[in-house]
Formats: sequence, C-alpha cells, structure tokens
Amino acid sequence: MPSTQPLRPVRPQPIAASATAKAAVLEASSIASGLPARAILAGAISLTLLVSVAAFMPKIGHAQSVPAPLSAPAGPASFADVVERVTPAVVNVTVAQETQPALSMPGGQLPDEGSPLYEFFKRFGGMDELPTPVPRQREGEGSGFLIDAEGYIVTNNHVVNGASTIEVTLNDGEQYAAKVIGRDAKTDLALIKIDTTDALPHVTFGDSQGARVGDWVLAVGNPFGLGGSVNAGIISARGRDINSGPYDDYIQIDAPINRGNSGGPLFDARGVVIGVNTAIFSPSGGNIGIGFAIPAETAAEIVAELKTKGRVDRGWLGVQIQPVTEEIAASLGLPETRGVLVADVIPGTPAEAAGIRSGDVILQAAGERMEEYRDLTKLIAGIDAGTQIKLVVSRSGETLSIPVTIGEMPAEDLAQAASEQAPAGDEPRIGLYLAPLTPELRAERGIAADASGVLVAQVAPGSPAQAAGIKAGSLISMVGQQAVTQPSQVIEAVKQAAAADRPSVLLRVEQDGEQRFVAVPIG
Repeated sequence: MPSTQPLRPVRPQPIAASATAKAAVLEASSIASGLPARAILAGAISLTLLVSVAAFMPKIGHAQSVPAPLSAPAGPASFADVVERVTPAVVNVTVAQETQPALSMPGGQLPDEGSPLYEFFKRFGGMDELPTPVPRQREGEGSGFLIDAEGYIVTNNHVVNGASTIEVTLNDGEQYAAKVIGRDAKTDLALIKIDTTDALPHVTFGDSQGARVGDWVLAVGNPFGLGGSVNAGIISARGRDINSGPYDDYIQIDAPINRGNSGGPLFDARGVVIGVNTAIFSPSGGNIGIGFAIPAETAAEIVAELKTKGRVDRGWLGVQIQPVTEEIAASLGLPETRGVLVADVIPGTPAEAAGIRSGDVILQAAGERMEEYRDLTKLIAGIDAGTQIKLVVSRSGETLSIPVTIGEMPAEDLAQAASEQAPAGDEPRIGLYLAPLTPELRAERGIAADASGVLVAQVAPGSPAQAAGIKAGSLISMVGQQAVTQPSQVIEAVKQAAAADRPSVLLRVEQDGEQRFVAVPIG
C-alpha cells in the first residue's frame, strides 16, 4: 500500500526559454548594437517573456477549458457558542473499585497459583508467615452527560463496571454520589443517576443517520482528569466494526479521545448529540486520531430500556456464526458472497428446536437479506422473545424456508446475575457470586453439555471462599451430599449449615479439570 505524504505547496519553476526565443534575443541584440547595454538587456528580457508566455497561450481555433476555482470549505468560524451551550450538561465520573493486591516475596511476586514453583514456595518459602493481603481502593475516571433535568446520566459500561462507589462532578464543581440504574456490556453503555432537587442542565439524543464522512464533530469530556475539555475533528468513517462485540456499528472520528473521555458525548457542529465516545485505536495508548463513538440512535434505544427495566432484553437464536468469505462461498457453490454461516448450534436453543444445522448459510431472516454476519445479530436482538420468523437457509445446494421462534437471550453479565443471588444483610456469607449454567455460558466458556452445577462468577476479595482457594470460573456441583444446579440451592444450603451452627460448608468444586471437596468457613 503506498505511503501517504502530507500535502504541501508546489514552488513555481522558472520557464526555460525555447531555441526560438534565444534566436530572437540574439537578433534583438544585433539590431540594437548601438543602444545602451541597459536597453539591450531590457529588450531581451521583454521579448523572452513574451515568447515564453506565448508558448502557454491556447492556439487559435483550439478552445481550452479553464477549471473553475474551488469554493472555500464551509465551516463555522468558531465553536464557542455551541460549546457554551452544551458543556454544562457534561460531567466527570469518578469511580472507586476494590482490588485485591497479590502476595509478594522478597525476591519478587509469587508464581501463579497451580504452577510447580507455586507449590515449592508454598512448602518452603514461608508463605504461611506472609500477611493476608488487605483489599484497597483503586480510582478511575470517565465522562458522562445529563439527558434530563432529573439527574439521569449516560456513560460507558466499562467506566462504572465493578465500581464500589461512583461520584459525579458537574461542570460547576458540584459533586454528587451516583447509583447505577442499568448497564449493558454488549454495547458498552450504562445509565447512572444522581439525586438533587435542582433542575439540571441537560442535552438530548439526536440522530447520526444524517451525519456524513467529513462533517465537523466535537468530543467533550474529561481527559486525564484535567477537567472539562473540548476537542474538534471530523467524521472519518461510518459503520466501523472493531470486534468489540456483536453490535459494532461505530462512528469513526479524528477528534481526540483520551483516557477519561470515555462516556462523553459526541456533538455535531449544531450541538446535537450524535454519539457516545467509547474507544480508541492506538498502539501507544494515546490519541493518534482514530476514535470511535456509539451512534446516538443505538444509544437512545439502549438507554430507554435501561431506564425502564434496568437491563436490555434481546431476542436469541442460539447459534455461533461467522462471515461468508469468497472461499467459503465458492466451496459451498453459492452464487454470491453474502449470508451468515452457522458454525455451531448451541444445544437446547431456539435454533436447535427449529432444526438449524451447523454448516447452514442463512441468506434471509424475517424478510431481510443477510449481507454480512453482523446483520443477523442486530436483527435477532431487536425481535421480542416468542416471535416466530422465517429463516431462508442454503443447505447442501438447496434453499429451505425454516420457521423459528425467537427466544430470550440469557443474562450474560455475570457480576450482575451473581449479585442478584448473593445473600443480603446479616445472612451467612462465604464470598461467592454465582450464576446458572446457561447454554450460552457453556458455549462461551467451553463447558461440556453434560456438565452440571453452578458457575462461580466472582470470588469476593478476602472472603472465606478465596481463602479456601476457589477461583472464578469454577463449577460447584454439590453442597454437602446434595447436587445443585441453581445458585438459590447453594445459598439455601449455606443458610441451613449456618442455622445448624456448623463452622463450614462442604462444596464439591470442579476447577482446572479436577473435582475436589472443599470445606469453606461460613462468615
């Protein structure tokens, strides 16, 4: 690919005199031999210029088209009026997360648990004498923007995910504690809220559909914790897929988005919100002019669901898919390079019930042509569970029409699903956050279809479960001598053990391919 060079002005080059011009100069010199030298020189230069310019004049009878001058590019002389109007609605979001520091030895950090060196240090390195690590707070910052006068704020999911506390600082310096209303990891959006009796400045979502490549945009946020900052640039591309999730459809911009800008609004030149600043592409970690924003119409739909339900309900088919390449299309005898290739069908899903098979190519769904694989994920996600649609499928050279009833996508946010199952108040705890084994989780984590139990989504730092060596991603298949398949069964078993004044509860844990019983003290 040829390298791109910066544009620079071209210096005008002197016009070389032709042979005819040189002869004319000599002739003029001989005729004017009696004139002063200055006159001869002036005449020679004048005649040379006339001849040289004549060489570039159009010949008589051959009309030459002269390109019209380019008009000056349209653009505001200043963004100051727009910035003054919208920045009061942009906020700083500061979060605190509780982290568990790793144990360390005098010679450095301990080897990874499970390695042979770890066992060596455990036996002979004096690990039992090391102090128990104390959880500590880690702070992070991002941006957000108020979407109504009541205190609802849009930001990124990755800004508030796992936060123990959230603090919002308004443009005027006022600070408020915020709570999470809902989060959506698939689109990296979150809705938080502050409580105040004051009417707050706010902006509303616009529509990015009319925004074109080359249009001016403003990215407003809080980069590096410096405070409210405004960056200007243009839209570089539309519909970008950066492999961050199944619903990628980003606006690419060259307005700088740095650490702390995440979750801030993207405005057009009129001050309309057309996106939510989310990610950058950078080998160095800093801005290089490639940033990405979630389109406003996508964000508006997600935020509306988070506000009313605290979550996003999506339709679900239950297939693992991949794009149809030219090689795949040729090998399957497809006339066009389009459609969605079914790589696998998850057991117990709507796709399996409908008879979809691995190797099928979905050409059409609910009457919509499938040009590329992400068309299917977007379409199915927007269909309500229980709705029946038809899939047009290419299978072994035949075109089939298959009816399928859309299901509801299982919860993927393990932290949220687990916390809903966690005991509250003064109830007995062991420090485990649990989630049920859904077909999608089995597929994502490579868990066998015949494996049973409850998934450990998180282990609380400093908890009895962590002290017992239980890790996130493990399976709990039994509590005592009773098999369990739901988080509620584990919670109930812990309550019963505590009620019987037992000091610990016995769990059968599948971890790193091995099954073992672990006695976990009850907190």
